[in-house]
Amino acid sequence: MVATGFVAVLTGCAATPATETAVTNQTALENRAPLLPSALFPGSAQRFSAWHCEPAQQHLVTATNANDLRLWSLHGAWRLPQAVVASGARYQDGEISFWNRGDKARVETPRGQLKCSLAEQRDALTRAEKPGVMFFGQGNEPGWSVALANDTPTLTMQTNYGEETIELPYMVSVMDNEAGRVVIENADVAPFFRVRIEAGACFDNMSGKPFPARVTLTYGGDQYSGCGQGIAP
Repeated sequence: MVATGFVAVLTGCAATPATETAVTNQTALENRAPLLPSALFPGSAQRFSAWHCEPAQQHLVTATNANDLRLWSLHGAWRLPQAVVASGARYQDGEISFWNRGDKARVETPRGQLKCSLAEQRDALTRAEKPGVMFFGQGNEPGWSVALANDTPTLTMQTNYGEETIELPYMVSVMDNEAGRVVIENADVAPFFRVRIEAGACFDNMSGKPFPARVTLTYGGDQYSGCGQGIAP
């Protein structure tokens, strides 16, 4: 695409046909990594917190930013702006609010109130730890991981505790930004795989560490479940 107001004239060079330029631009777009839903990321927060809540036995995940709080439950994700409060920290969006002081919190929704206690914390993954990766998911028994490159639609998969590593291109079959849901799979490339990513509270089944996304990997006739996180630059 040529920027408005900028014209370059090269003596002796033929102009590129418009149709060829359009095809080139389309190919470039197809070779770029997709923009993932913001609900999969911590924002500017440096860590995730896990909360165990009563009386409904709810488990929540939060990430606190400068002016808002990101909240994940088993049913989805919300971004709550900071509200004025006499003590502690309160975040509210409509009828949903989160108030906490230290290791105690209270959540209010149209369905009722939850009293929560801080259970676990985990530092958010960064690009310094995972260079070139915009999303990382992992699971256990057997250990596996998937990493989506930040520049091209390429997936790096490790299975069987890292003994097998493959790198394959993928296509996006589902992209629901509002729900925070993404499904990617390979296109006419063997072996077949599918990765389903959904925004929602997730906890490592060995360590209990909190994540903002649930990840399901289908590969080699098997299905694996785990957790993941978007990694911002």
